[in-house]
Amino acid sequence: MLDVSLIRKDPEKVRRALEKRAVHVDLGAFLELDAEFRRVQNDIEVLRAERKKLSAQVARSGPDGNALDRVRADSQEIGVRIKELEGRLVELGVARSDFLDPLPNLPDDDVLPGGKEANETLRVVGEKPRHDFSAKDHVELAESLRLVDYARGVKLAGSGFWVYTGAGAMLEWALLNYFVEAHHRDGYEFILPPHILGQEAGYAAGQFPKFAEDVFMVGSGNGEADRFLIPTSETALIALHRDETLPEEELPRRYFAYSPCYRSEIGGYRSTERGTLRGHQFQKVEMVQFAHPDHSDAAHEELLIKAERLVADLGLHYRVTKLAAGDMSGAMARTVDVEVWLPSVGAYMEVSSVSNSRDYQARRGNIRYRPRQGKGGFVHTLNGSGLATSRLLPAILEQCQQADGSVRVPEVLHRWGIGEVLKPTA
Repeated sequence: MLDVSLIRKDPEKVRRALEKRAVHVDLGAFLELDAEFRRVQNDIEVLRAERKKLSAQVARSGPDGNALDRVRADSQEIGVRIKELEGRLVELGVARSDFLDPLPNLPDDDVLPGGKEANETLRVVGEKPRHDFSAKDHVELAESLRLVDYARGVKLAGSGFWVYTGAGAMLEWALLNYFVEAHHRDGYEFILPPHILGQEAGYAAGQFPKFAEDVFMVGSGNGEADRFLIPTSETALIALHRDETLPEEELPRRYFAYSPCYRSEIGGYRSTERGTLRGHQFQKVEMVQFAHPDHSDAAHEELLIKAERLVADLGLHYRVTKLAAGDMSGAMARTVDVEVWLPSVGAYMEVSSVSNSRDYQARRGNIRYRPRQGKGGFVHTLNGSGLATSRLLPAILEQCQQADGSVRVPEVLHRWGIGEVLKPTA
């Protein structure tokens, strides 16, 4: 949620920042609504103070019954007026929330306006693999090596699902083990969250209300779809400290979690969506930090270094891209993607988004910190994929394939029993 005090203080700054995302809103209308909200709040406080004085008069009054009756009548009248104003305050509060809740975060000052076309390549690591043979795409390789059964995935659950089989399942699990061990070694706390979350978690993370259609809604047994399947562990981890105040000396809180990710977005048959590149369910390990505002930039850099190291140690060619305002998730103030090269697509594809939400998610989730001295405030929340596997496996298959149709397994995964080379079966 945006800081209302900033909208009051500098609406033009807020307007310009939102326009970098091509979001155009009438902040003047909101400020009028907000002013009325504060006027009603003040009127209620004044009336409550007046009623308190009348109550004190009743307590001190003598035997004059008529005067006492008048005071009581005045107090009752004030009570009626307070109740009316409290009803109006609720209406105004709902109207304020309806305006603020769908608004995305303000991009950082150095984030460029525009969409994907304005993304900035920060660095390219390694060289694109060059094959002196007729290279296969990841779908052909996965089928010839019997790693993924696409047809039976569709048979089990429909379009957008697949089944990892044999060495493919082992490779998937090896990747997840590799990520888990790396984060645990770095001192992050391991979390296994529920796969079904409540509405409050979606709101805190910024998923709701605007992007509710992107998740699979489920019921809780009362006939209403009031819960949803976890779209990413970030949604659960952000809500972990909802309505809590964390001691400053305990910051940063560093977590990582594993979960399947369930998305209702529809895949297609384009080359950029074939195989496991886009689907309704995939595996991911996610990192999250709750940081002091003064240290959130350093926390963002730490998460990016960790995500890059995971990809680099797999021996993959990749690049690092700073997203423009219109290409970022609505809850984020800055995002840097780590993207692997996929030869068959002729493009880089994101396997990790490392983002800083600043205090946007913390305001929605009411997550604060308490300093040793002075005034506290909202924490900053950050997240980074560490990593998602559904695009990593295609990148490994295509970048590490050999002329005989086999695929070299990255060395960091050898110890999980897959072997050094995946070979086609007869």
